Amino acid sequence: MINLSPIGTQMSNLSGVRAIMKDIQETLAAEKGREFINLSAGNPVILPEIEQMWRDYTHELLDSPDYGEVVCRYGSSQGYQPLIDAIVNDFNHRYGLDLTPENVLITPGSQSLYFYAINAFGGQTPGGQMKQVVLPLSPDYTGYGGMAIVPESVIAYKPILDIDAANHSFKYRPDFSQLQIGEDTGCVLFSRPCNPTGNVLTDEEVQKIANLAANYNAPVLIDSAYAPPFPALNFTEMTPIFGENILHCMSLSKAGLPGERVGIALGSEKFISVLESFQTNMCLHSSRYGQAIAAKAIASGRLADLATTVIRPYYQHKFTVLEAELTKSMPTDLPWFLHRGEGAIFAWMWFQDLPGTDWELYQALKQVGIIVVPGNSFFPGLDETDWAHKRQCIRISLTASDEDITTAMERLATVVTQMYQGAGRS
Repeated sequence: MINLSPIGTQMSNLSGVRAIMKDIQETLAAEKGREFINLSAGNPVILPEIEQMWRDYTHELLDSPDYGEVVCRYGSSQGYQPLIDAIVNDFNHRYGLDLTPENVLITPGSQSLYFYAINAFGGQTPGGQMKQVVLPLSPDYTGYGGMAIVPESVIAYKPILDIDAANHSFKYRPDFSQLQIGEDTGCVLFSRPCNPTGNVLTDEEVQKIANLAANYNAPVLIDSAYAPPFPALNFTEMTPIFGENILHCMSLSKAGLPGERVGIALGSEKFISVLESFQTNMCLHSSRYGQAIAAKAIASGRLADLATTVIRPYYQHKFTVLEAELTKSMPTDLPWFLHRGEGAIFAWMWFQDLPGTDWELYQALKQVGIIVVPGNSFFPGLDETDWAHKRQCIRISLTASDEDITTAMERLATVVTQMYQGAGRS
């Protein structure tokens, strides 16, 4: 038996979707002869135009005199300078900003960025104060919960449910009457568009949250992994909100580069410098190969263009296919609700008064060859054990083919109908 420190114990525990993925992998391995429609995947689809772009810039790098410098040398902890310059120039031009290189940090994916931030700004202070990491709108990205060295520092808040019963649709909204941001707040964190729900907080909601946090000099980290300008996976109009205490945390994973782990932080130098020091101590710097090809894709404008002409339409179409099939197959007299499709690469469903739990629904769907993700994992930091809603939702990936999505929604409708009927609800 290995004796681990408290930090070692915490960091060795699989949490959220990672724990469920173990079950999914075991299911797929144990039943190799069986066909499953896997709607659990977080990997983006390899779109030909996107793959070709990365191939083109890889060839350029290989033929460039910079290749040896990029691949065979250590670099700055802050990041590869041509990439930093490309980001500064793009955002200044696109949004009328006045960024300098000191406002940018490149990290090994945005996951590491949240680890730095959650543990730099949240947790126990030397004076014994618990600095909270506030998630203002639950559900949200499951990974936030597993990154905190002090897990009790992560605090989430129950949302308001804006329900359109006639159209079997709903939307989560922040409950500002309950949201607490104060002296104990170390930082605020939320995704926009949201994984898992696709929710896009309004400009007014973002600004209100930022203003509350500014009163206590707390940074607001906006997880922009699905946001414009790249990968621009917003299906509704949205504009990035900037401010003195706002840190935009971007990722190139859903822009077709997940394997290279390129994360980007934009914000005030005082926050960026803290995160850079954290990164220096932890891993020196991010992979420079991924940064080098990303620099070319951003500087040329090609990435932003393909994001709006290829990536966004692809997933928006998938959501439309899913929504249409649900409307066709799901009984209108059952209390099922699809979260308003505003972005990202997932659909989120809620089954009000579901007989059983999301885990039981997940198991029942596996029996008919469908794999989804139970929704309970996406409520990190929410201490609402009696709130049944947490156990009534599922996340559905939009990465499958049209045919598979259609078939899966047909089977979902059958399984859900049987569950309600078995409980005496027709």
